[in-house]
Amino acid sequence: MNQKIKLYRLLFLFTLNVIVFPLLGLAQGLNVKPVQLPLLLDRPANPVARLAVSLPAKAGLSDLEIEVSGGAEKYLKGFSLLLAEGDSAVVSEAKMKKYAVLGRTGATGKQRKLSFKSELPAGTSYLWLTAELDPSTPLSAKIGFRIKSLKIGGRSVRPASPASAFVYRPAVAVRRHQQENVHTHRIPGLATATDGTLLSIYDARYTKAGDLQGHIDIGVSRSFDKGRTWQPMQVALDMGTWGGLPEKFNGVSDACILVDKTTGTIFIAGLWMHGVINSDGKWLDGLNENSTDWNHQWRDKGSQPGFGVRQTSQFLITKSTDHGKTWSKPVNLTQMCKKEAWWLWAPAPGQGITLKDGTLVFPTQGRDHTGKAFSNITYSKDGGKTWETSEPAVRESTTENMAVELSDGSIMLNMRSNANRGDTSANNGRAVAVTRDLGTTWTEHESSHRALIEPTCMASIIRHDYVDKGIKKSILVFCNPDSKTARNNISIKVSYDDGKTWPRKILLDQEKSRGYSCLTSVSPGVVGVLYESSQADLAYQQLELKELLK
Repeated sequence: MNQKIKLYRLLFLFTLNVIVFPLLGLAQGLNVKPVQLPLLLDRPANPVARLAVSLPAKAGLSDLEIEVSGGAEKYLKGFSLLLAEGDSAVVSEAKMKKYAVLGRTGATGKQRKLSFKSELPAGTSYLWLTAELDPSTPLSAKIGFRIKSLKIGGRSVRPASPASAFVYRPAVAVRRHQQENVHTHRIPGLATATDGTLLSIYDARYTKAGDLQGHIDIGVSRSFDKGRTWQPMQVALDMGTWGGLPEKFNGVSDACILVDKTTGTIFIAGLWMHGVINSDGKWLDGLNENSTDWNHQWRDKGSQPGFGVRQTSQFLITKSTDHGKTWSKPVNLTQMCKKEAWWLWAPAPGQGITLKDGTLVFPTQGRDHTGKAFSNITYSKDGGKTWETSEPAVRESTTENMAVELSDGSIMLNMRSNANRGDTSANNGRAVAVTRDLGTTWTEHESSHRALIEPTCMASIIRHDYVDKGIKKSILVFCNPDSKTARNNISIKVSYDDGKTWPRKILLDQEKSRGYSCLTSVSPGVVGVLYESSQADLAYQQLELKELLK
């Protein structure tokens, strides 16, 4: 009888495991989903993979085998395995700290074993594998991880679909939420001074994450070691309580930075709003610290024709002649450059350029006499003493943009197009136009709406110059959320033919973020990028030229 019972039990278990559970999706198994994210040097638990463990019955877990590659294994301090609270996408650092730690390993070498003992219930449980890098890790390092096996019920189980190793890059969190009493840091700009100093600029949004109007200054953080460490925040543009109004009614936002490569002078442009112009186009009197009125320059009639501070948002510019150590009192360019009939004339956030002939060019944007958005450029031929603004680049509704000088000396303007909002068709793509006369006339570039998709978001582009075997060469480097629908998949793309095609793509951060970015040439062999990451307000990473040229 006992033998029959044992036989029945074995038959029952066989039926459950081989027939019933597979049909119900409950077969014992291990599924691994790598996530491409920056590895922050100051974070002890950077997510690298999500593990889904499916069990037909309660079982013990132990011994996670991991293979490390990439040539920078010595900088990997270790892994941690966390038990998540159900199925979830990549979560915040604060939430991950609440997850139970099943095990850690700090072993060195290419083969790592994370030894632990735990027990999971029947069904599917989710684990997160996280990694910690040594703070001395070079920003050029690349590290690959691959999960080989996990012991389930004493048996080594390999992932259902073994994948090749994902490559991860170190990153520096330049700004974090609530750092130095600033609620949120947004709208990055990045530039390299003529002495090699890196300058990151951003909105210091003190009390909330939202856009103007609000208590916002333009912050600057400098790096003297090629991006490894960053100085505390300086403030370059701050209108304080100008006009007797509280700081929350004197915000400055959407900054753009420009390095004059001839003189070394650095300019920062920002948009200042004084008070609030309501939806009817009326400036509101009597605002005080307790007032809750709000509007901004792009919303209905939040900025209007004219030049005065009660009519339209103001274009400010400050400069530094000591590589960003100090900044001048701001100069208002509104009356110099804005057409009176335009509703708005504003900087386009990111970075401006110095042309080969020394002309300084800021990317700018605005709203025409009907309130329709446009993109253009603003330039100076006398080192920043006087400025002129161009005609709009295209007839369609475009806003944030960046300019780049092409190999023939013409200027390409790469623009955020409002036509892409909600458009997932083949027509989704950045608007691109070219001028040979500083914006008096423009022609549509062949890549316009054909090459670079977007979810309607700011993007960055630079020309990177280098020398190969004594010959001067250049490539175009572009960064944005590589998606038609969401601000995720922050990616670098490279063009070898002046922007006609973009065959090279490198994914940096796959999760949703605010999506803005700015690129700079750190040196002939290195390109740096500062972007709004899913892992920090602003993250900085580097890519070597040899990787961009692949």
